[in-house]
Amino acid sequence: MKTVAEILRSKSHAYVYSVGPNDSVLDAVKLMAEKGIGALVVLAHGRLVGIVSERDYARKVAPLELSASSAKVSEIMTAEVITVGPRDSSQHCMQLMTDHHLRHLPVLAEGELIGLLSIGDLVKQTIADQASLIQQLEQYIRGE
Repeated sequence: MKTVAEILRSKSHAYVYSVGPNDSVLDAVKLMAEKGIGALVVLAHGRLVGIVSERDYARKVAPLELSASSAKVSEIMTAEVITVGPRDSSQHCMQLMTDHHLRHLPVLAEGELIGLLSIGDLVKQTIADQASLIQQLEQYIRGE
């Protein structure tokens, strides 16, 4: 079972995109579209204060009749962010995502943001782990 730190090291693209709480929702959505990502961490003075996702936009902007150009990220972001640490296991992360219906988990080390895990990162790692296990079992069966 891989740790969060190991998964982060294996990511080909580890940059974490962010916005500020006073940035417009429109700017956040444009950044997500431009980078092909589903969520942004929200930082204030370098500290994690929230996360904003496509889901937040879809569920809060239109239903609340907000204007994406004038609404602030702080109005739609999730402020109570569930985070993980570098030593947590991929299984723990998957359980958190399942239990809380999350697609992204910020990774903090000593209070500092060091990465962002997506459900895709965890699925990719699970597939790689299973492929490795299958190969090992096949070699064992063949007596190698």
